[in-house]
Amino acid sequence: MSPSEAAAVSARGAAARPARGAAGILRRRGAAAFLYALELAAVVIAVAPILWMISTSLKPEGQILSAVPHWIPQTWTLENFRQVLAKYAFLRWTANSVVVAVVATAVAVALDAMAGYALARFAFPGSGLIYSVIISMLLVPIQVTVIPLFVLFAQVRMLDTFQALILPTTANVTGVFLMRQFFLNIPAELEEAARIDGAGDLQVFSRVVLPLSRPAMAAVAALTFVSSWNNFLWPLIATSSDRARTLPVGIAQYMGAQAGTSGSAPAFGPPLASAVMATAPALIAFFLLQRYFTEGITTTGIKG
Repeated sequence: MSPSEAAAVSARGAAARPARGAAGILRRRGAAAFLYALELAAVVIAVAPILWMISTSLKPEGQILSAVPHWIPQTWTLENFRQVLAKYAFLRWTANSVVVAVVATAVAVALDAMAGYALARFAFPGSGLIYSVIISMLLVPIQVTVIPLFVLFAQVRMLDTFQALILPTTANVTGVFLMRQFFLNIPAELEEAARIDGAGDLQVFSRVVLPLSRPAMAAVAALTFVSSWNNFLWPLIATSSDRARTLPVGIAQYMGAQAGTSGSAPAFGPPLASAVMATAPALIAFFLLQRYFTEGITTTGIKG
């Protein structure tokens, strides 16, 4: 190939490169726009039922049953909430759920942190087997444990108490796994430096490790609180009175009573109002811990 022909080929290649680069940029932007559209659609699908529930709870019964649905109530009312609070022990159920969820979360975070730290840092005989057994418990459905738990608490006469609702939720396998994985990512040199300064194991754990583990602890706290707040099957079996009955079980009782009322059409406003009041605490807790929850989840699982 002559020098002139080589120069012409090089010039054509140089002219084609910007065109290919522009096409690549357009493809990447198109793919990003498609992903954003999918994310937006997923958000709408997830949020729309919650917004409709809130909107409907603020409508009179006549507007709820209207043939033409309206997202924004034409007439705003709190009558549905008043009926729920007046007819049933809703505040008592809510207080019970708060006590159970808060205490269970605090105990679970403490136990999960200690168990995770022991499995991550101490090489004692059988530690690998114990960790394998703990992880295998993730495969056990919660329904399998209901009957043994009921028999156990019946024998010790603890049914229909807060202890019966709190104790089964404090052994959180997911929390132990998350805390262990997070502790593996903390440099061991920090703990060794503290021990050189004269700190014992408890001081190292409480003053060095735990302050660095706030994201993971927040993630475990959020998961445990929401799980305990929404727990239905075990509280349904373990409680028999309003003394310890939690909110999900109370709402089910309320809706069952509404459905069993004869001679009148079922009302949709009060059940939706009760669902709004039951959902709000869990949503608030999640939003308050969202930043720590995301950070804790993304920083675990790097080491095995």
